[in-house]
Amino acid sequence: MSTIDIENVNVTAFDTMPTPEEIHSRLPLSLAAARTVMHGRDSLRGILERKDPRLFVVVGPCSIHDPVAGLDYARRLRALADQVGDTLQLIMRVYFEKPRTTVGWKGYINDPFMDDSFRVDVGMERAREFLLDVAEIGLPTGTEALDPISPQYYGDLISWTAIGARTAESQTHREMSSGLSTPVGFKNGTGGDLAVAVNAILSASKPHSFLGINGQGRVAIVRTRGNRHGHIVLRGGDGRPNYDTVSIAMVEQALTRAGLPNNIAVDCSHANSYKNPDLQPLVMADIVNQVRLGNKSLIGVMIESNIEAGNQPIPANLAQLRYGCSVTDACVDWETTETMIRDAAVLLRDVLPERMA
Repeated sequence: MSTIDIENVNVTAFDTMPTPEEIHSRLPLSLAAARTVMHGRDSLRGILERKDPRLFVVVGPCSIHDPVAGLDYARRLRALADQVGDTLQLIMRVYFEKPRTTVGWKGYINDPFMDDSFRVDVGMERAREFLLDVAEIGLPTGTEALDPISPQYYGDLISWTAIGARTAESQTHREMSSGLSTPVGFKNGTGGDLAVAVNAILSASKPHSFLGINGQGRVAIVRTRGNRHGHIVLRGGDGRPNYDTVSIAMVEQALTRAGLPNNIAVDCSHANSYKNPDLQPLVMADIVNQVRLGNKSLIGVMIESNIEAGNQPIPANLAQLRYGCSVTDACVDWETTETMIRDAAVLLRDVLPERMA
């Protein structure tokens, strides 16, 4: 019996990927981009360590599929960030990888041409190019870490990382998070389970050793020191919200029992808005009100937002795609986003200094 009958029975091909070093060399980190990334990370660490009274806002498209529209959005957000920066640290949501319950478009890295050609080599390079463009205009970015190899390709351009509800319980993602250079937000489980996220924060704070790749694309044993800037992100669960004052109090108790800082971010989308983007402003307003009433545990929010409201299916003819409209989860439009952020900044400006007391 030959080995071909035993190994890779269901594998049809191994297509070679450029190494992280090769893609970095083609798209090197500029000084301006590096300053943006470090400023974003430092600001987030300051918020998590209570040295900075502001809230962070991770806001942007559910997923990036059109880099032209994405950069258009980024420029708008950059201008808004300048106007609210004394109160809110804005981070652009730049998601390239989409976890799927069954099937569907897996994101810009996996399928950049949106035609099931799965040119991951092209998608990875284009994703890095987009992140570089956004960083060079001075806007920090946040993304979801789904594939454990991807951070080697573009992790130097990310200021905040999310671990999703489907992967927060994964040992692979907890180990990876322990070595990431960014603060990491762990979402509660899809059923609302808080323990998944709390245990993930604890696990990622410890050193780990695991298999990965290095810059040369060689398989390596990755050894980490642990990431002490993990925090929980509430996204609702089992079809119900979990951002109300009672839910927040229960999260605070769970974090305290685990010996963790009371750092809580709220995702205004997903189950917290019953997947109805029109409800995201109400969630945001509720969080702002809780902070105004004295809550000191709430340190950030997430908003799914795009240039145009709603979402659209991916057509056979990609020329029919509507500009600036999501092809994954439905989003609020730019005008609504701007109103949400400006209103929050006005309402929080006078009360945030009290959080340092």
